[in-house]
Amino acid sequence: ALSIHALKGNARHYHPVISEAKPFPGQAFVAAQITRLLKAKISTRHLEDDSLDALQDPYSLRCTPQVAGVLYDGLEWIRTWVEIEANSSNDNPIFDPATGEILMGGNFYGGHIAFAMDGLKAALASVADMCDRQIMLLVSPNLNRGLPGDLVRKPPHEKGLRHGFKAMSISSSALTAEALKLTMPAASFSRSTESHNQDKVSMGTIAARDAERICTLTERVVAIHLLAAAQACDIRDNTNARPLLSKTMGKIRSVSAPVIEDRAMDKDIENICTAIRYSDFFKIKP
Repeated sequence: ALSIHALKGNARHYHPVISEAKPFPGQAFVAAQITRLLKAKISTRHLEDDSLDALQDPYSLRCTPQVAGVLYDGLEWIRTWVEIEANSSNDNPIFDPATGEILMGGNFYGGHIAFAMDGLKAALASVADMCDRQIMLLVSPNLNRGLPGDLVRKPPHEKGLRHGFKAMSISSSALTAEALKLTMPAASFSRSTESHNQDKVSMGTIAARDAERICTLTERVVAIHLLAAAQACDIRDNTNARPLLSKTMGKIRSVSAPVIEDRAMDKDIENICTAIRYSDFFKIKP
């Protein structure tokens, strides 16, 4: 929502009728949250670009509910599969308590976990990619609808001395590239081992490790995205027209100051990541 505001995006892209026509719960939920955050106390005509070029925003903005909705919906079945696995016996053999019979089986095969983690990897990395594309829109002067390049106001005599969010956008791109690379499904690389006794294995452990890494990478991309969007909104200086968005800005600014002079941003990224993990402010419940 911060990026949409900063880029003078079209708030009607998130109209409920659009989600009613494609009723995935995640899509509808994300669209509703964006609409809630963009709700204004005055007319928003001056907040949006009313040119024909802005009739349809780039996909990374316009399709935010469709992209993030996949992760929202995917977490439901992923959580179900993980809970079933965690509360099951994955041993061999299995003892039937009713009869005392010893049953040889394959409950050790972690196929459901492998596929759940592979699905989680893809959904997380897709969100990282979307945020990275939004960062590119924010820092590019030919795309950001009037914002300064790299989100820094540069006096003519200091044009080459301030870089603003240039390095942050490069970092985001690198993190996203790594996340996307790791989305290769681990379950597709089953190998035969132990003299072909274990001739079909799930690769679930590798999938889970990759999912954990992608989660970390995505968290950092989201943090950079929030910082870039907040910087852009500071430059616009009009978030007060949207009270909930202004509140979001206040939360970000409580842990990270605007970038005026170039500085190291690693602590800012970590501060936002900490807020994402532990602050109720960033936990949006349906």
